[in-house]
Amino acid sequence: MSDTPRGLPLTISPVERIFPKLTPAQIRRIASRGNLRVIQRGEVLYDQGDSAVPFFVVVSGELEVVRPLDAIETLVTVQGPGQFTGEVGTLSGRRTLFRMRATKQGKVIQLDRQHMLALVQTDAELGEILMRAFILRRVEWVAAGVGNVVLIGSTHSAGTLRIKEFLMRNGHPYSYIDLERDSDVQNLLDSFHIAASEIPVTICRGQVVLRNPSNQEITDCLGFNESVDQTKVRDLVVIGAGPSGLAAAVYGASEGLDVLVLETSSPGGQAGSSSRIENYLGFPNGISGQELAARAYNQALKFGAEMLIAGGRRLVCDRKPYIVEVENGARIFARTIVIATGAQYRKLPLENLSRFEGAGIYYGATFVEAQLCGREEEVIVVGGGNSAGQAAVFLAQMTKRVHMLVRSGGLAESMSRYLIRRIEESPNIVLRTHTEIVALDGVDHLESVRWQNNRTGQTEEHKIRHVFIMTGATPNTSWLDGCIALDSRGFIKTGPDLPAENLYAARRPPYLLETSLPGVFAVGDVRAGSIKRVASAVGEGSIAISFVHQILQE
Repeated sequence: MSDTPRGLPLTISPVERIFPKLTPAQIRRIASRGNLRVIQRGEVLYDQGDSAVPFFVVVSGELEVVRPLDAIETLVTVQGPGQFTGEVGTLSGRRTLFRMRATKQGKVIQLDRQHMLALVQTDAELGEILMRAFILRRVEWVAAGVGNVVLIGSTHSAGTLRIKEFLMRNGHPYSYIDLERDSDVQNLLDSFHIAASEIPVTICRGQVVLRNPSNQEITDCLGFNESVDQTKVRDLVVIGAGPSGLAAAVYGASEGLDVLVLETSSPGGQAGSSSRIENYLGFPNGISGQELAARAYNQALKFGAEMLIAGGRRLVCDRKPYIVEVENGARIFARTIVIATGAQYRKLPLENLSRFEGAGIYYGATFVEAQLCGREEEVIVVGGGNSAGQAAVFLAQMTKRVHMLVRSGGLAESMSRYLIRRIEESPNIVLRTHTEIVALDGVDHLESVRWQNNRTGQTEEHKIRHVFIMTGATPNTSWLDGCIALDSRGFIKTGPDLPAENLYAARRPPYLLETSLPGVFAVGDVRAGSIKRVASAVGEGSIAISFVHQILQE
């Protein structure tokens, strides 16, 4: 067999990093943890949609990985002696994307998921090889659009953008068919009896047709939550998978706690929508918010943390262990809780804003949104903070002109100096101070914008189809339902900021980052007085774990 696996062409990383060959000594170490199994030609070791699939090392023979879609199989790769199976989904126990079949008789070493996780955690050399390969394989599948989901949509559809973002930020590969651009799409629609009015449509696992599905329906179809035991009492439940929540999950799981992360949509939080973060320690060339979140999420999986895609609906705080009621109806029991639900951008007070959300109005500036903007188009970024600055610099590379609208006299004092310099030096970024949007117009998609100078009263109308809103922050705390003390703006009070009247009777002074509810902590943007920086959010998530240990020992 050739060293280069047959199948999909690799575009992101060298083959020896994605499909490395283990040494005989490395194989022996794995063999001591698993079972030797004989495989026959044509035997299917696992099929698309199976969950918690085993991890295999090929001793002899050959395995092929294929993606089945209807009656057609696409060859993904072929693996021979010394190579191993698996990718990121193997860590989480989620349903597999592919079918694996033996093409030659031989032998494999088989490990179940728990033994594979133990191997990754305890054998530093093998852990590095396996984790790197798992992550790079998933990157390849995403880049190639090879998975078990086909999305049929339109660039004018807010639902299409939402589903794209959901799948992308969850690192789930999918194939996309554009209703306006693909001449053969009607044949596919007819084969599944889909009307054009039902767009966007996802075809899940080649079998289930979901018409304009919610994120929760996609989650259920893909089985994202199936491997998670939703009945057991957890040492720690982290609510929110932004930088602070993921940091808490990594530190908690790595220190032996049974950790479950609850996330409404996908890892990353508000930071996950940042096109590039350049002032985070250790990344001199910068890193996208999505990539940072993906790395942190995979790190949490490595140490055994689990994630449930379901937002918190209510906190039951009059008993212990605490109960978090989530949107899918489950009741999650927790000895301790870290709340990391973050904040969302404040919406503009415009009458028809909701009509254009996802169809010209966006609250993130990632590659997905940027693809919707033409090279010769002008766009608007509303806001003067770091997120707005990052978005403006990013979009300036992909569009004709970026108008930065701030209602004050200049960029926020909190904006990093390097961003201010780039904005000042970018010829196609126009800073418009004392300026606010007063009207939006369009039919199915935003077509024009009218803005006004709040000092002179002068208004201008421009044929601009894309507006990125990044103004202020509203904390995601409405679901707490009076259980925890909040400040006047809805942010969570913690530690020394809690006055005596906010504390439960007969309790010790609160720990740093602890809320008015004993054993419940708040970190990141949702916490009153937090510093709005990724590094500080990560620091708070890790610090909270030291106090979680103290609570569990009390």
